[in-house]
Amino acid sequence: MVTKACTKCKRLMESERCAICNTSSSKNWSGFLIIIDPEKSGIAKELNIGIPGEYALRVR
Repeated sequence: MVTKACTKCKRLMESERCAICNTSSSKNWSGFLIIIDPEKSGIAKELNIGIPGEYALRVR
């Protein structure tokens, strides 16, 4: 299956709708970010990510 990214929270998934924020997903994304501990991650705080997981840096 093709990996897609949520157009709102940028979380990577394989479904058409995001399980976190219930918005549509896009196949057009770039960059790859893995957040393990969002409370200790400066990057997660900068990008407003509060849930561990895989994220895209840019989604169109």
